[in-house]
Order: sequence, then structure tokens, then C-alpha cells
Amino acid sequence: MTSERIWTAGLLIIGDEILSGRVQDRNVAPIATWLNLQGIRLAEVRVVPDDHMRIVAAVDALRSANDYLFTTGGIGPTHDDITVDAVAAALGVGVEVHSKARAVLEAYYAGRGGLTEARLRMARVPAGAELIENGMSGAPGIRCGDVFLLAGVPHIAALMLEALSGTLEGGRPLLSRTIGCWVPESEVADILRETETAHEGCRIGSYPFFREGKVGANFVIRGADEAALEACAGDLTGRLEAAGRTVVPNGI
Repeated sequence: MTSERIWTAGLLIIGDEILSGRVQDRNVAPIATWLNLQGIRLAEVRVVPDDHMRIVAAVDALRSANDYLFTTGGIGPTHDDITVDAVAAALGVGVEVHSKARAVLEAYYAGRGGLTEARLRMARVPAGAELIENGMSGAPGIRCGDVFLLAGVPHIAALMLEALSGTLEGGRPLLSRTIGCWVPESEVADILRETETAHEGCRIGSYPFFREGKVGANFVIRGADEAALEACAGDLTGRLEAAGRTVVPNGI
């Protein structure tokens, strides 16, 4: 569905290992990219520990502020995988073993030692939830209406997103254009602000860098309308060139 409405999602990353620095999160960028293709903007990301009340509070906050909520981590077989219980508490429902999830896990582990109590934990879902297919390890993701529980392992999370592609309601994807300039961003800050103000629906982000012994910046223009985006990019290019700056199309 295409509309002018802006659809947003929150992302909740769960795990002590992320906050301790032992594991580096690699889910934000691919999830943000995938969401944009669905016409949904990633509006906020939070990281919380494996703590029941902290997860519940974050789920409540992110759900109330966005159309969708995605979580990563905490749906595995060990005692510290408590995402299902916390999300169920936030939604005000119980936890149950999903019959289809159990069957999938029984088939997957038939030649791998069978479905132990620990492995059966991966079939637990908030009551009434649907499953998100996982073609790699058998253990499914979970969908509870507008809340989606994904694996913390990036390549498995990516497979779950693939299974969801085209199933969520969203608006128009966010488009972007990039131009570069060998200039300190502070020297063109007024130009950036004035150009953005002149083009409703477009946002300009400035990303400075230091390369080859020189200071420069890439300016990324974002918007949902192709024509408006091109007009803004052309205007910014013209203003920079009028100020004596050399513009590099597609960035430096």
C-alpha cells in the first residue's frame, strides 16, 4: 500500500552481551534498510539488558510511539532468553507452546538428539502469536500483531525479515541523493539549513570526514518524493557552487 502517511517502527535490541561490549550489534543497519523497502521508517533504537522489567518497559514505550515494534535477541533455548515472557507480560497475555513451532523443532532435531526441554523453549510464544519462518535453524520468529520477535543472530534475523517481506502495511520508501564537497561543514551550515527550509519534505544530513589530509563532507538529502528530492539536490548544488565550492555528484 502506498500513502502519504509515514509509518514508523521501533527496534529493541535485547542482551547483556551487547551492553557489555562482548558482542557488537549488526542488526540495526539491515533492519533499517529492510524497513525502508517496506515503506516504514526506523524511528528509534533501544538496547536493554536481559532484565524482565526493563524489556517490558521498553516494549510499552516503543509500541506506543510507533506503528510497529521489532525485537532482536532473547528467543533462544537458555534460561536468560526471556524475551517471550517479557513481551507476553507487556501485551497482557500468557505464554504457550505453539503446536506448529513444536512440530517444526521436532522435525529439525530428529537427527540431532531430539527435542529436549531446553530446545522446547524455542516453541514458546505469547498466547495467540503467529510464527515467522526460519529456514535455517528451525526455531521460528514470532509475530504478535504489530510486534515482531526476531533472532539476535544477524543472518537468521535476515531470513526472518525475508519471510515478512511484502506483508506489512507501509507508505512510500525513503529515497536519497548524496553530493560531496571538500569543505568543512561549518562553513556551509547556513546553506544547508536554508536549502532544507526551502524544500518541504526533504531532509539534509551532513557527514564530515578527513581524508587525504583534507576536510570534507557528504550531504545526504532524503525524502519520499522523487521530483522534490531532485529539486532539492539541484538547489543545494547550485548554492554550493555559487559560494565557490566544487560539488562531487554521488558523494566523495
